[in-house]
Amino acid sequence: MKYINFEDINDTVSDEFFMREALKEAAIAFDKDEVPIGALIVHNGKIIARGHNLTETLNDVTAHAEMQAFTAAANYIGGKYLKDCTLYVTIEPCVMCAGASYWSQIKRIVFGAQDLKRGYTAVSKKITHPKTTVISGVLEPECRELMQRFFQMKRL
Repeated sequence: MKYINFEDINDTVSDEFFMREALKEAAIAFDKDEVPIGALIVHNGKIIARGHNLTETLNDVTAHAEMQAFTAAANYIGGKYLKDCTLYVTIEPCVMCAGASYWSQIKRIVFGAQDLKRGYTAVSKKITHPKTTVISGVLEPECRELMQRFFQMKRL
């Protein structure tokens, strides 16, 4: 696994564009009173899957944004391996979602803000597939702010 900080100028514009699309999914979750995390999967510059948290709506602890996107992408491609795809997700994947990314053999994971409590890197960076490139910090302030606003509203 290659772990890169968000400084690759060549991918900056497209990564920011797709992260803004993931933020739209997170906003949908926010409006549904779900933890506001959004995800999408891109193949050859095209969005093939979108997802947002649905754990409350579906009463399913596994209904994370990434899991929704993985399932939709696999259905779109017609296979379980996402070797030529990129996962964009607003918050660092949890251990479950990072594990699912391993099994899907996804090429890249791009996430916005770190999750210091529940993110997979708190456990091990080796959870993702060895050939997966991980990029962090894309639109981090926007991704973090949405989560903070959600939990501040919960505390009122």
